[in-house]
Amino acid sequence: MPSSRPTPRREKKGKAGVADPSRRRSCTFCKEKTDEVDFKDFPALRRLTSEKGKIRSRRITGACPRHQNQVAVAVKRAREMALLPNAGR
Repeated sequence: MPSSRPTPRREKKGKAGVADPSRRRSCTFCKEKTDEVDFKDFPALRRLTSEKGKIRSRRITGACPRHQNQVAVAVKRAREMALLPNAGR
């Protein structure tokens, strides 16, 4: 017969590999007071793409929604102008 006492629950220590929401990355473009993300600034765009050439998410880059949208457009334009590769190696 089960006891009437509830079993004690374990403390959650956090999941491995998941960032703490209280330590959220701030947008580097907002810090630098950048109005527009330029497609010709390919070293900056290179940091925002993966090794395979995919655009990294906001969760990883720490960009705000406005600048992340501008990053996506700038990366696509840079690919069109052959400043960035369409795909990685």
